[in-house]
Amino acid sequence: MTGFWGGKSEDENTILEEPLLNGIESETPAAKGDETVTPYGSAGVYSLFTFSWMSPLIAQGYKKALDLEDVPQLAGLDAARGAFPVLNDTLESYSRGSSRVTAGMLAKGLLFTARREVVISGICVLIYTLASNVGPYLIDIFVQYLNGNRHFANEGYILVSAFTIAKMFERFAQRHWFFKVQQAGYRARAALVAKIYNKGLTLSCKSKNEHTTGEIINFMAVDAERIGDFCWYVHDPWMLVLRIILALIILYKDLGLASIAALAATVVVMLANVPLGKLEEKFQDGLMKSKDKRMKATSEVLRNMRILKLQAWELRLLSRIQELRSVETRWLARYLYTSAFTAFLFWGAPTFVSVVTFGACVLMGIPLESGKILSAVATFRILQEPIYNLPDTIAMIVQTKVSLDRIASFLSLDDLPPDVVEKLPFGSSDIAIEVIDGNFSWDASSSSPTLRDITFRVSRGKRVAVCGKVGSGKSSLLCSVLGEIPKISGAVSLSGTKAYVAQSAWIQSGKIEENILFGKEMDRQRYNRILEACSLNKDLEILPFGDQTVIGERGINMSGGQKQRIQIARALYQDADIYILDDPFSAVDAHTGTHLFNECIMGLLNSKTIIYVTHQVEFLPSADLILVMKDGRIKQAGRYNDILRPGSDFMELIGAHEEALSSLDTISTEKSANGEGSSSTNAKPVLQQPESEKHGNDNNNEETKGQLFQEEERVKGSGLSVYWNYITTAYGGLLAPVALLAQIVFQVLQIGSNYWMALATPVSEDEAPPVGGSTLILIYVALSIGSAFCILGRALSDVTISYKTAKILFDKMHLCIFHAPMSFFDSTPSGRILNRVSTDQSTVDLNMGIISDFSFAVIQLVGVVAVMAQVSWQVFIIFIPVVTICILLQCSPFQRYYIAAARELARLCGVSKAPVIQHFSETLSGAIIIRSFDQESRFLDISLRLIDGYSRPKFHVAGAMEWLCLRLDVLSLMTFTSALIFLVTLPKGTIDPSIAGLAVTYGLNLNMYQAKVVYNLCIVENKIISVERILQYISLPSEPPLVIESNRPQSCWPTQGEVNIQDLQVRYGPHLPFVLRGLTCTFFGGKRTGIVGRTGSGKSTLIQTLFRIVEPTVGQILIDGINISAIGLHDLRSKLSIIPQDPTMFEGTVRTNLDPLEEYTDEQIWEALDKCQLGDEVRKKPEKLDFAVSENGENWSVGQRQLVCLGRVLLKKSKIIVLDEATASVDTATDNLIQQTLRNHFCESTVITIAHRITSVLDSDMVVLLDNGLLKEYETPEKLLEDNSSLFAKLVAEYSIRSSSNVQHLSNLNQ
Repeated sequence: MTGFWGGKSEDENTILEEPLLNGIESETPAAKGDETVTPYGSAGVYSLFTFSWMSPLIAQGYKKALDLEDVPQLAGLDAARGAFPVLNDTLESYSRGSSRVTAGMLAKGLLFTARREVVISGICVLIYTLASNVGPYLIDIFVQYLNGNRHFANEGYILVSAFTIAKMFERFAQRHWFFKVQQAGYRARAALVAKIYNKGLTLSCKSKNEHTTGEIINFMAVDAERIGDFCWYVHDPWMLVLRIILALIILYKDLGLASIAALAATVVVMLANVPLGKLEEKFQDGLMKSKDKRMKATSEVLRNMRILKLQAWELRLLSRIQELRSVETRWLARYLYTSAFTAFLFWGAPTFVSVVTFGACVLMGIPLESGKILSAVATFRILQEPIYNLPDTIAMIVQTKVSLDRIASFLSLDDLPPDVVEKLPFGSSDIAIEVIDGNFSWDASSSSPTLRDITFRVSRGKRVAVCGKVGSGKSSLLCSVLGEIPKISGAVSLSGTKAYVAQSAWIQSGKIEENILFGKEMDRQRYNRILEACSLNKDLEILPFGDQTVIGERGINMSGGQKQRIQIARALYQDADIYILDDPFSAVDAHTGTHLFNECIMGLLNSKTIIYVTHQVEFLPSADLILVMKDGRIKQAGRYNDILRPGSDFMELIGAHEEALSSLDTISTEKSANGEGSSSTNAKPVLQQPESEKHGNDNNNEETKGQLFQEEERVKGSGLSVYWNYITTAYGGLLAPVALLAQIVFQVLQIGSNYWMALATPVSEDEAPPVGGSTLILIYVALSIGSAFCILGRALSDVTISYKTAKILFDKMHLCIFHAPMSFFDSTPSGRILNRVSTDQSTVDLNMGIISDFSFAVIQLVGVVAVMAQVSWQVFIIFIPVVTICILLQCSPFQRYYIAAARELARLCGVSKAPVIQHFSETLSGAIIIRSFDQESRFLDISLRLIDGYSRPKFHVAGAMEWLCLRLDVLSLMTFTSALIFLVTLPKGTIDPSIAGLAVTYGLNLNMYQAKVVYNLCIVENKIISVERILQYISLPSEPPLVIESNRPQSCWPTQGEVNIQDLQVRYGPHLPFVLRGLTCTFFGGKRTGIVGRTGSGKSTLIQTLFRIVEPTVGQILIDGINISAIGLHDLRSKLSIIPQDPTMFEGTVRTNLDPLEEYTDEQIWEALDKCQLGDEVRKKPEKLDFAVSENGENWSVGQRQLVCLGRVLLKKSKIIVLDEATASVDTATDNLIQQTLRNHFCESTVITIAHRITSVLDSDMVVLLDNGLLKEYETPEKLLEDNSSLFAKLVAEYSIRSSSNVQHLSNLNQ
């Protein structure tokens, strides 16, 4: 098939061909879109003029479903990496060194970025406006010609030529105007999104706390998109003024002084905009603010969905989001109904202007002739389009101003000061880190700094340990060295490059290998050495795809220990000069912790400068300098033996450690030595994998399918069913026929009024008028009022459908998201979900009126065709064949030829937006780590590439649309020209000149209406994809029922708390290996059971199965004899309590974090706070229980967050309590207090403890030892310790020997 005006579809330039060999892609494929630049960049004049540069891509889209790699790269400034520097430099030149950005500066910067396209489109608008007024100007002359008033030979053919040439200029100018404004919009949006991303990288912590991740994502997903869309309207204000001037000139020629009345009526219409515009701005502002609050809450909920499901809180949080949505929908209703009223006024405006003008003619005695009236009607119709679009233009200006203000305020936030830390080149000094008289505070307005009087110096190659109790300022001290905490006074200097390991692991979505390399080139020898040092080889053997396994968002499919070791490996691979490690061993077991310390700190990093925070006292003697923190001050500093003085703070920490070790006294040093000797071989038993698990990498397709974390799948179109679903969602679709009927009646009345004016007026001055002037105007006014009320009914019906449908789809989608199983959230990035609830929902809220616009455009086109056919049936001789060709081209092979490519390009737009948001979300959460590795430029580069990945299909969608419209315009022009030629060749008197003039008047708009139909069809095809994507989430698979009414346990269940596990086998997906393999054991009621095992052995998976976050694949779990799989999820989860591995706090207050369901009194909350050692800390705050907690609890230390989670458990008082590494991030003294609290208050409860600190499980009644998903040992700790060959005894022995040197130090001191 050959491309229409595009040469062969298989162009010689095989840029976009898909090589096929026997139906299989060849081994050496031709260059794909990722490596090629769009043909637009090198196209010739003819190709640009006719959009033929799009033909190869459309041809390829007809042959196969397009993928992103098929879409070529953008060239020059159209690419984000070209546009962003221009915008950035422009804003910097405007701000003159200040960080303040105003909406005006931002608007000017964006216009400058897209200046060429704006200017070219402006020229096209000018040509279009001038050309479109030629037809109305010539109509009266044409009617007089048909009436016999002919001035020279061939006048008819010259008129036909003038009509045709003007129309051709008009259509070509409009096509390039539309394309250029879209090009400018995509460029502005890309530059703005990149600017927002860059700002997110440099925000200070205080500024970041002013906007949550959800709000910042809204700037990118909604506001930047809206500003890009504004380019459609950028020329409308001056174009409207020019059109009014030209219209008045034509009206003055035809109607004389009555044109003044037309001007007055137009001014009245314009002034009516002012109050409506202000109302719309107010409602739009309220809508965006309420949307921000909802997105903020949604973002936090999605990030913490696991803990919400574990605590059975998800429905409570869903109701909170629905409350926020109800506020948003109130603003939405006001905005939409105001828009409906605006549409009513302005759809009636052209009729109002014509009534006033013709009425003035009658009053002034100006004779009305059919030619002059038809010329005026055609002029009003030209004026009608910008006046019709005026409400949209006003709304868009209002929305864009709001968005510009919001983004400008965000861009004006304070950045992290670059001069907090003085960075010295490596080797310039023997001092690696130096802090002198430093005072630092997270809140600059606070009277008491976070860190006070900090002075210390670290020589190059030295190891510095930082210790202290929870909340003493250890992590803040590291942040002061990194330059992340605002400096009040003092000096900080750093010599050399740095690498940072955070206390809470930050992992990117992507392969394990990519996370470790972190932008560096692969050095296989170094890489393998680091994997060994970080004990990752064993984990990679178990994972189905080794280091090519794709990690889910925030490492969601990794255990806590695996995530921690991956980020340690990432730091090691950077080969930095200075290593800053924040409690890196808390998330790993004792054996792995020792291995990491020996191999990493004492091995690979032996010659590096290291500053590390640790709660493990056994790692302190190896430090060259120990800093003991208390209340934000360095209380002691020195070597281990030097600061180990009775009564000191350091002594208190060591004493707590000795108390914890007292239970190990029964183990002799000899036994410990023997245990150490054999642990090297037994602690890491090699487990043979089933053969089926070893072939993961044999086939790329299999690998992709096998990954837990999958790429987003494009929704495949289901034809009219999506439209039917949308239309019938509200009121069963009953309002849709009402809106259609109103539009049909409006069209009939409009045509009837024009008929009346043509028939009821004479053709020339010589003829007497058929009716009186008052009768003429009264009937015209009556018809006009009827059409105005039809428009009101249509507008109200349309808005009601949009509003109600948006509400229903929102509620259904959120209910399905909240009822989705945890596996959905594990394998779906939150950015992808946020894209649905933000961008797609915004489209459904505000833009789905385009469906009715399309149907109304079809009705208008049918009306034009009917008028032309009815008044001059002879035209059908030419018209029918050409229209048939148009219909065939639109509805059959040609339409499929176009739609096949356009629809896939539009779907690619939807799919490729989520990665931009996802990457931004990850960047915001890991900004400190990115900055500490000096990787800002690399992450910006990735973001620019992802932004281009979104802009590429958008750009080519615009090209494809204009490619089609231009070709249909040519066919319409052929129809119109043929009709004119037919009319001028007919003998005089064959056709009534008035009726022929009416046909020409409507014919002038034939291509406009046809273009409107095609344009609206294209927009509908694009917008309906948002509905498709929401419907996709409405059909998500659901979790098992929250409550099963026929099988509800008694309210007092469980009474004993006995957990019976029978042949339990679990895996995370049908394509993944088993994580637990045949566990059988019983956790006795009222007893304490400790679960130990190497990192990744399946401990946390067992707990997730107990809560049915993961359903058992084989086997069952009984609690007090009841199969947990047979009861509702809420009945199960509400009866269990957990302190999770990753401590979670929500934005709000201390009270709402401890008691989100508002079930407890303040006295009970204070009691729980005191028991979990946080009471005194909260009492120090002036707001007490109402003290604000920031997003993710970032104004609390990780240890304090774990204590808050303990407080929740103490309030809930469940019969079964699970502690999943609950005290990993607290010091030994606090751990001892927590263990004592649990023993005192839960002596009758079943307590299941996963712990890496062996001392936390030694007093358990039973110990379970897991290894690679198998139950290796299950016995009392005493019996296991008696058997020197038991794995548990070896684990304890290793911990003991690791700590014995410190115990010895303490014993010597006490003697």
